[in-house]
Amino acid sequence: MSDENQQQLAEAVAELRKRVRHLEDVDALRNLKAEYAAACDDNYDADRLAALFVEDATWESEGMGRYEGREAIREFFRGISGHFVFALHYGLNPQIEVDGDTARAKWYLFMPCTVGDTGEAMWRAGLDEEEYIRVDGKWMYQSKKSAPIFHTTFEQGWAKQRFV
Repeated sequence: MSDENQQQLAEAVAELRKRVRHLEDVDALRNLKAEYAAACDDNYDADRLAALFVEDATWESEGMGRYEGREAIREFFRGISGHFVFALHYGLNPQIEVDGDTARAKWYLFMPCTVGDTGEAMWRAGLDEEEYIRVDGKWMYQSKKSAPIFHTTFEQGWAKQRFV
């Protein structure tokens, strides 16, 4: 094989490695989001959720507050299980961008839930904007910000009552 052919082969292999790494990263980020949803749907398991965030992470949701640092995020989730006594988190239509050891994504959230103080069935939907960082080969949340699109009672629905 000529030197030129060896160079072309080496470049092709490097490009394939880059593309495979990108696909693996996107898949790992989808799995991170799935783990987040599963931990939320497991009665908001605060320790399991906190473990998904780096030490200096932020979590923010309009109407629920902003929490800075893993321990503040853990404490928030310890209290939220009394507010949402049932929830199913669906992360939909992800737009994921990976740049080396950092990444960002936008996800639509759809969440049927039951509110604890009223026992009402609710529909919630929002847009999650997330930033991630790879730490020791593992993707973790750097920040998570949720903005509501609607939250309404099951009976009223979003056409009659967009926000409660």
